[in-house]
Amino acid sequence: MRYQLSHTGPPFRKQYQLLHTTGSMMGATVEQFNCAKSQMGTLKKDPGNEAKLKIYALFKQATQGPCNTPKPGMLDFVGKAKWDAWNSLGSVSQEDARQQYVDLIDSLLAAEGPVVAAQPTGSAATFDTLLVSTEDNITTIRFNRPQKKNAITVEMYNEIIKALEESGKDDSVITVITGSGDFYCSGNDLTNFTKIPEGGTQQMAKDAGELLREFVKAFIDFPKPLIAVINGPAVGVSVTLLGLFEVVYATERATFHTPFSQLGQSPEGCSSYTFPKMMGNAKASEMLLFNKKLTATQACAQGLVTEVFPDSSFQTEVATRLKAYAKLPRNSLTLSKQLIRGTEKERLHTVNDQEVERLVERWLSDECMQAIMSFFQAKAKL
Repeated sequence: MRYQLSHTGPPFRKQYQLLHTTGSMMGATVEQFNCAKSQMGTLKKDPGNEAKLKIYALFKQATQGPCNTPKPGMLDFVGKAKWDAWNSLGSVSQEDARQQYVDLIDSLLAAEGPVVAAQPTGSAATFDTLLVSTEDNITTIRFNRPQKKNAITVEMYNEIIKALEESGKDDSVITVITGSGDFYCSGNDLTNFTKIPEGGTQQMAKDAGELLREFVKAFIDFPKPLIAVINGPAVGVSVTLLGLFEVVYATERATFHTPFSQLGQSPEGCSSYTFPKMMGNAKASEMLLFNKKLTATQACAQGLVTEVFPDSSFQTEVATRLKAYAKLPRNSLTLSKQLIRGTEKERLHTVNDQEVERLVERWLSDECMQAIMSFFQAKAKL
């Protein structure tokens, strides 16, 4: 099954709801099942991995009966998760599976309700994973995958690079990066590791390394003051990059976590250089080597965060600061940043290259493969 979502219009949804209402007491008919299958295309939001695995499993059970295919290999993470989901249904009848499938699609549709899509303003380009706007001399780049805790996909990496490129050239004075929903960003979307190209894992690691190199380079070379507004928990690369920002504001409920070693990986975002410089070797090692999660207050005390605000007044207080900064002379700020950052830019590029080289090695290691496999096994449990 594919989950490329599209919109077919309200009349079809009403027809589906009528069919479901009239048939649910005696089990879903084939017509209702097919209608529900088509109605999947009207979902505007990604229902999440667990829901998609249930949908897949119920569809297979309804159309083919109990699981009858060999279990995929250990490195086929997605295939194994799908197989486990289907196999977990055991001897559920095809009629019951049809009804459960219809009920599940119905509940997802009901949960969405009417949705009005937010539109970016003042931006030369539109993005699928970001909301980018420019107002009052402030360009805001907002991670916009709240249902996935703003985890960064390959597409999102490329869009952030593009958004930074445009923002660096526009007329705004400062650029702000923040997140939609309750999370700032949950780091790298580990499903990136399941998309194996024709060249195999070697090619996947090489491509991922080059993308990460360009991604971090976009932050190192960004010409204007860059301000992070941490609206919730931050994980992985969204934390390691903070040493490349001029100012980092955080709500009191934010946390900062870099769980690299438990995922068989190593630091990136120039953090192997910036973190010891900001907080000292001992504190940096607690985070980068031993996975210590910091509260916002702890992160502020260690120099990672500029200031922490009460969650109730966070957005208001930060907005006041940003508006004041945006009234400052643009050229003066840009030239001053060049003086502050210029002396270490070459060093940062060297560190970025070294970190990427090490990460490519780690991605191909047994430790990393086992850690990622364990992650997907945990996610596959329904």
